[in-house]
Amino acid sequence: MNVTLRQLQAFVAVADTGSFTLAAERLFVTQSALSALIKELELSLGLRLFDRSTRRLRLSTTGAELYPQIDKILHDLGGVISEVGNLKELQRGSVRVAVPQLLACTLLPGLMAQFRQLHPGVHLRLVDCGVESVTARVFSGEVDIGVGPEREANSDIAAAQLFRLPFMVVLPPGHALARRRRLRWDDLSGQPLITLQGQFTELLVSDVGEAARGLNKEAFTQVTFMTTALALVRAGLGITLCVPYARALVEQHGLVMRPIGTPVVERSFWAFTRRGRSLSPAAQKFLDFLHERLQQPEAFR
Repeated sequence: MNVTLRQLQAFVAVADTGSFTLAAERLFVTQSALSALIKELELSLGLRLFDRSTRRLRLSTTGAELYPQIDKILHDLGGVISEVGNLKELQRGSVRVAVPQLLACTLLPGLMAQFRQLHPGVHLRLVDCGVESVTARVFSGEVDIGVGPEREANSDIAAAQLFRLPFMVVLPPGHALARRRRLRWDDLSGQPLITLQGQFTELLVSDVGEAARGLNKEAFTQVTFMTTALALVRAGLGITLCVPYARALVEQHGLVMRPIGTPVVERSFWAFTRRGRSLSPAAQKFLDFLHERLQQPEAFR
């Protein structure tokens, strides 16, 4: 049996109008083409769907029994097609994004608000988590996109760089080093340094290289979240390092940021997706939006 959508549409049109002429006009086909569709459908089903006479055209008993079911199929299919259109045009959709806690309370909310203004029908869900669990949430399917600092390569995760930013020193405004406009790594020798757990400290020391030889790595205080580090700095228990997108949060804690160089150490931030899985139209649009906006310097001010 080889029944086509066009044949079913022809059947419903004739049943609704009671006329081959009117049904043909509704479907924008010739009357002969419409008659051919009905004939093909009857042959495929092996059933007579209409009783015809010179004066009257009406559904056969079998046709009357099939009509509600076929009409529902076409109605449901129309709803599916309409929903597909809504998803493609971003009238509907949802995007789940996993980001580390610092990004979640600084950079991402503003970007989400901008995207919502452009596409108010798309629901954005922010999942804030530890840095180390961002890619795990992408892999598990809990989220569509992860955003965070560079991680080791993973064959199951696709990564695309979004932006790079240099490290800044964060310290109380009354600190002796706050008087300088720019710092060097050896200026931090002897300073109690508060850093983040995990790969943060290891990568930092590796990137600084020879200039880090004066840092007492055994004396580093390591915490899980940058908000904790900032609170410790505000309490006068040390200084810390972070990147410029956290400026608003740093200032909320009453602290100041100073650039540090020789060498300038940058940290790259990436978008992570599940390799081999297509994103929904809404998720792909949000990912494209992030790439576009995060190329603009004003995004970090």
